[in-house]
Amino acid sequence: MWLSGLQIPESYLTALVQTACRKNGWPLDLSTLYTEVTQYRSEDEISDKPGQGCYVSGLYLEGADWDMENGCLVKSQPKVLVVELPILKVIPIEASRLRLQNTLRTPVYTTSLRRNAMSVGLVFEADLFTTMHLSNWVLRGVCLCLNSD
Repeated sequence: MWLSGLQIPESYLTALVQTACRKNGWPLDLSTLYTEVTQYRSEDEISDKPGQGCYVSGLYLEGADWDMENGCLVKSQPKVLVVELPILKVIPIEASRLRLQNTLRTPVYTTSLRRNAMSVGLVFEADLFTTMHLSNWVLRGVCLCLNSD
């Protein structure tokens, strides 16, 4: 799914959670989204759909870079402000089953301005693995954007 192409991407993600809740009998108010960064760089590399959730492409990482070998956040290269994130797997899950360690809950905004014309911009939070302390990334202002402008 290319979230940037949707007028209101939050509604798609809400529907994804609602569908999983109906299918699995989970309470909607106790469910959330979990994300994993995949090894896929483009949609052409994906051969089948995930059992639960969906793949999301077209996300841009600001304030950091992604290490494909180790699957974690790393410091950005000099003079490189924005990089494209590999394809992200978005998985609905019961909140009580979610156990995050060494993971930065990274905000995903609609634009690099971190808001749209109506001063709304937060779409959801993605989980990005890190080997460094979380405060390092917070101070760098790390976020994901649907558009690279």
